[in-house]
Amino acid sequence: MIRTIVITGATGALGSLTAKTFAARGHSLALLARDSNQLDSLARELNLPGERLFTAAVDLRDGAAVHSAGEAVLARFGGVYGLIHLVGGWTGGKTIPETSVDDFTSMLDQHVWTTFHLFQSFMPLLAKSGGGRVITVSPSTVSNPIPKRGAYTAAKAAQETLMLTLAAELKDSNVTANIIQVKAIDVENKGAGATPEEIVAAMLYLFSEEASKITGARIPLY
Repeated sequence: MIRTIVITGATGALGSLTAKTFAARGHSLALLARDSNQLDSLARELNLPGERLFTAAVDLRDGAAVHSAGEAVLARFGGVYGLIHLVGGWTGGKTIPETSVDDFTSMLDQHVWTTFHLFQSFMPLLAKSGGGRVITVSPSTVSNPIPKRGAYTAAKAAQETLMLTLAAELKDSNVTANIIQVKAIDVENKGAGATPEEIVAAMLYLFSEEASKITGARIPLY
């Protein structure tokens, strides 16, 4: 079955692999990222027919821009089955007293406000599809905090709370919401965390029928 999957942070290492993997399985894609040139480059790599691909350069911290993107996706595809939120960004290396208000606010903007805006604009689209999957990726430090990552960890903890609340609100629907937890995203395959391939494999499982009853879970890949 061809389904529409929204991927944010689509031009990053994990986002682009996610896009290529789901495209290879026949799904339609709505790819959101901030850099239009990188989006164009990814679109050329995917080489999908126009009816299966939508791209938008959008700042997810801007609620109005996210709403406009949601309306455009609805107009193109009529609904959405999957929402994979992969917007990254890390500010750390400082103790809490050393962390500036600007650094703390930046982390909240990137991880909390982007998630909130996406849920407000895109969850009604999943409802139109009669079911779906929502996935985020989060660090293991949310469960086991370590020094000098207070701003990032606090923001990701808030994002996890939004995800778990969403799962609770949707428990009687056919939409699941789950968190993949990693120590790090090991892009260079140095054994420092979960590789993008391992994370995407977990996503594919969560999209499967076998995982249709799993929701509100933290899936540890470490």
